[in-house]
Amino acid sequence: MKRKKKLDIIYEDKEILVVNKPSGILTVSTPKEKEKTLFHEVSDYVKKSNPKAKVFIIHRLDKDTSGIVMFAKNQNVKYAYQNAWDNLVLKRGYVAVVDGVLEKKKDSIKSYLKETKTLLVYSSNDKKNGKLAITNYNVIKESKRYSMLDINIKTGRKNQIRVHMKDINHPILGDKKYGNKKSPANRLMLHAGELVIINPKTKKKMTFISEIPKSFNLLFDERKI
Repeated sequence: MKRKKKLDIIYEDKEILVVNKPSGILTVSTPKEKEKTLFHEVSDYVKKSNPKAKVFIIHRLDKDTSGIVMFAKNQNVKYAYQNAWDNLVLKRGYVAVVDGVLEKKKDSIKSYLKETKTLLVYSSNDKKNGKLAITNYNVIKESKRYSMLDINIKTGRKNQIRVHMKDINHPILGDKKYGNKKSPANRLMLHAGELVIINPKTKKKMTFISEIPKSFNLLFDERKI
């Protein structure tokens, strides 16, 4: 079944399209799933005004992560962003709800990430045998059971935030892959809420915001704690 909700567009111009991805949908297709993807939905959207129109993914999110995803409307724009991504991106901000109360309310986590043959990512201290990953976090809300974190990643590695939260023994709620089987909201509680990036053509700074999902804040409603 297709999702009934309309595409949640954050920003659109002649070159890019920025959308808010729901949790539980793939960004792009896999051998097992071809059509139920955000890419397919965005492609259908642009074809409504021009049947020959195409879209190209600039970056992606994990299936169960929600939030900001950026698409290009032609290949030149795609490569302009992708080829200079690390230099263009000024901030990639996330919000996560993790299990427990953190002793350190603000910290930076650094490790070298590797991936097993079964696609499980893990941390290593060996810089010669892994990709550097840096995750900065700040606790913005907490209860007796959970903590909400404002997270800023300095590197964009696969499953980076999820692995680093597991490393400090505070896995993200609903992260079955990395140590937390249950989520009060029945989803992975990780959301890409802010992207600040330089337009490679105009050199102007662009800021895109996606609001924190209501289900995240509900966990910290004093009436429910």
